[in-house]
Amino acid sequence: MSEPTVITTSNAPAAIGPYSQAKVVNGFIFTAGQIPLVPDTGKLVDGGFTQQVTQVLTNLDAILNVAGSNLGKAVKLTVFLKDFSNYAELNDVFADFFSESEPPARSALQVTKLPMDAEVEIECIAVL
Repeated sequence: MSEPTVITTSNAPAAIGPYSQAKVVNGFIFTAGQIPLVPDTGKLVDGGFTQQVTQVLTNLDAILNVAGSNLGKAVKLTVFLKDFSNYAELNDVFADFFSESEPPARSALQVTKLPMDAEVEIECIAVL
């Protein structure tokens, strides 16, 4: 078993607590949950749900890139939604980011509250 390596990038929001943006171990990258923060401002992205999902996936891709991977190598995403009625819109955004022939596995859950009152949070497991 390899030693875990901490991944950090300024191209994604800094951790807002005692956790890492991601860790790499045994050829896998495990990200922390990402909310739709703009890295330069630390504030939620302007716009609605589509813009929030797009920002989260962009942040995840930035983290994966630093580790030597990308969203195309994502094997599992866990999506936390404040309102499950946004599920169809989530799928539309995912269709823009992931190959229809090889999408990652995914779970989606509705939660009552997310940090900074975000509409969505996503965590990712990817391979190097």
